[in-house]
Amino acid sequence: MARPAALVGLPHVATHPLASDDPRYTAAEFPSNKLLYLMQMADALGVDTRSWFAGLALSRTQIADPSLRVSYRQASTFVRRALQALNVPDAGLRIGREGTIGGFGLLGLAMMTSRTLGEAMMAGVAHHKICGCLLELNFEVVSEREVALVAWPRFGDTELLPFFCEELFASCLMIARELVGPELRPVRVEFGYPRPSYAKEHEKLFDCEVRFGTAQNRLLIDTQWLARPLPGHNPLTARQALALCAQQMTPDGGEPHQEIVAAVERLLRSQLRDQPKLQDVARTLNLSERSLRRKLAESGRIFREIHDRVRAERALELLQAGALSVAEIGSELGFSDPREFRRAFKRWTGMPPQAARRAAA
Repeated sequence: MARPAALVGLPHVATHPLASDDPRYTAAEFPSNKLLYLMQMADALGVDTRSWFAGLALSRTQIADPSLRVSYRQASTFVRRALQALNVPDAGLRIGREGTIGGFGLLGLAMMTSRTLGEAMMAGVAHHKICGCLLELNFEVVSEREVALVAWPRFGDTELLPFFCEELFASCLMIARELVGPELRPVRVEFGYPRPSYAKEHEKLFDCEVRFGTAQNRLLIDTQWLARPLPGHNPLTARQALALCAQQMTPDGGEPHQEIVAAVERLLRSQLRDQPKLQDVARTLNLSERSLRRKLAESGRIFREIHDRVRAERALELLQAGALSVAEIGSELGFSDPREFRRAFKRWTGMPPQAARRAAA
């Protein structure tokens, strides 16, 4: 297969000139799921991934950790190397069409329990960073009959736009169809780069008019879909899930101690059974309790909120997997009494564990 034109001749490491002095470029704010999908594709194709990690302070084991947060620099460098090595031009479409709402974690729960598809879409756009999306997004009214999801590259970084945009639009379509049914078809999809050699794959997947070389990257749908009610609507759960999603967001501009939040999340996730306290985490990170509390406060976080969110995320993962009983999941999270776990889970998400399991199913 031919290499995507935007990637021909690119070096293995690239720093976009517009990002050199921008603190957001190195702010650890994105989950690593896009990186994990590319690594899984490489494993399936027998491609060696070791060189992809060079100089990024990341490892294969860390990439699979849902609590990991990476910077745009780390993620874009990894993706650029991956696309060069894989030589799969339609990698974004392939990954995106496998998207499910369950893969969105807490944001998936927030969307699934929204009142309408429109509210679910707004929740997704508002919290797109916690899904690992490396594009900037907006939701715009085009006309009385059309609305659009609009995407554009961060830092003017257009080399990776085909992969990021195709993965995003494909996964959004799959999730929207999961919410309201397979009959949903976009009005039109527009990509702001030249028509690629695999354009027929776009037409097959989106089942609508597809344009290339447009002024914007847009996925347009009929406004009638916005009011479509969702069968899983639960206002309390939606509010709780959105509140937990908000805690995962890192404000634009990047705080100087963002990395400490990511470090605390990783440590908590690896020790959930032990119910680590603030002083235990501080000691492991070679900090005083006071210093850790101050650093978290400077990043707009408090320890209990981080701990609750990490436990809620892990509980939802285990409930969706379906292999463990509620009591066993509680034990995995450090609860010796199943009733205590049920109360905590309802406080975190607004619904009992069994209800969350049924909703995921």
